Amino acid sequence: MAEPEFYARVSARAGVPPDDARALTQATLRTLAERISGGEAAELSAHVAHELRPLLARPRTDDPEAFGYDEFLRRIAERAGVSPAEAERGARAVVQALHRVIGPAAFHRALSQLPARIGELAQPAPRR
Repeated sequence: MAEPEFYARVSARAGVPPDDARALTQATLRTLAERISGGEAAELSAHVAHELRPLLARPRTDDPEAFGYDEFLRRIAERAGVSPAEAERGARAVVQALHRVIGPAAFHRALSQLPARIGELAQPAPRR
């Protein structure tokens, strides 16, 4: 999926303008790369658009940082300049778009390195 299409998908899923979708995508991919191993980040980067690959770039030998859901969202919110609620909606949209792009096998390998609550972002949000 091309970079503009990825941003458009995030924008539609999160209900945010395209510029916010870009910021949320970049923040989420950077934060995700910090939370998974360098090898897994490299595996994911091989599946995304060329322009998004640097966001997941880390040495293959790097160990993941250990942090939970609240810190995951805090980092995204800070990097994207949005509220925690917007960060959560954006992260959910990015993770779901990433799932579509990379396929189930690679996606589940990456999710297996995450706390369950972060992994739950891959599930559609309950309707209110």
